[in-house]
Amino acid sequence: MERSFLPGLELAGLFYAEIVAPIVEKALAGVPYSAALIGWGSEVQGFDTQRSTDHAWGPRMQLFLGSEDSAARARELDALLDRELPREFRGYPVRFAFPSDALARHWVHVTDLPAFFTEHLGVDPAAGLPLTAWLTVPAQVLRELTGGVVFHDGLGLLEPYRRHLTWYPDDVWRYVLACQWMRLSQEEPFVGRCGEVGDDLGSAVVAARQVRDLMRLCLLMDRVYPPYSKWLGTAFAALPSAGVLTPHLAGALSARGWQEREQHLSPAYQIAAELHNDLGLTEALDVTVRYFHDRPFLVLDAYRFTDALVSTISDPAIRALPPVGAIDQYVDSTDLTGGTYAEVRRRYIAGPPLGG
Repeated sequence: MERSFLPGLELAGLFYAEIVAPIVEKALAGVPYSAALIGWGSEVQGFDTQRSTDHAWGPRMQLFLGSEDSAARARELDALLDRELPREFRGYPVRFAFPSDALARHWVHVTDLPAFFTEHLGVDPAAGLPLTAWLTVPAQVLRELTGGVVFHDGLGLLEPYRRHLTWYPDDVWRYVLACQWMRLSQEEPFVGRCGEVGDDLGSAVVAARQVRDLMRLCLLMDRVYPPYSKWLGTAFAALPSAGVLTPHLAGALSARGWQEREQHLSPAYQIAAELHNDLGLTEALDVTVRYFHDRPFLVLDAYRFTDALVSTISDPAIRALPPVGAIDQYVDSTDLTGGTYAEVRRRYIAGPPLGG
């Protein structure tokens, strides 16, 4: 008999209140701690379904200690939890393997709070993220650290960390938006140009890239960190603009021929341009599509939005950056965008060692 599905955040909240908190508060006897479910996992984003329970599923959370207390108590507390936690909770196993070939264990992960965030971000956010971190931490990671739920913040650090990461600083946001518009601008005419030379497959691929970039742009304009590919459509569907945009985006993907793709992309560009104007970040720009120079391909000339946004950036260091953007605007390898790959990202950005 299939159990009724209990969303992961709700399951974790009940598990903390009924099982974990009594054990931990007795064991720590006044030592401050924080507890939350953040980081990896579809349930952290609220995107979990019954399908999510087919692997690595059960009540789980992070139990955060200060650095000194973590070094002194983490191993002992982990062993205590292993002894006292039940086998099941609400019909779900408390101990499970992840990955599947690992030994089953409980998933009340006892860890050092500053170290946890440093592992994900590459820096401790206590003093604020530097510009380099804002531009090299993928949006998926920022979603993971600001998503989920905090059950208790006795350390008084977890909530401030998360508030700091809630959204990009204003100049960084403007820069990231500018770079997203540039991505659209660079390939606008290629839907038609590919089709004109008989490359309908290439035209369809470019159209699909434009659709993805429009979805990411709308999320960024709505101050929502775009997730990685599995959840991009789910996150986009929750936006207020999704209702009017989705028919055009879906039409561009299902179209047979570049002219039909253009008929759907053109109003989508215009709607996105209107959303930009509604933000009031720049002076209002013309939202009508026009021909690409003397060629018969309709475009928005999206670079105009890039130029307008860059001109409003007050920090000269950010304003002088090339229009490339944050790391996941030009890299989509999961080996870089995952939450625990900060060291991989550092090595990638640094490049290969010289000499040798």
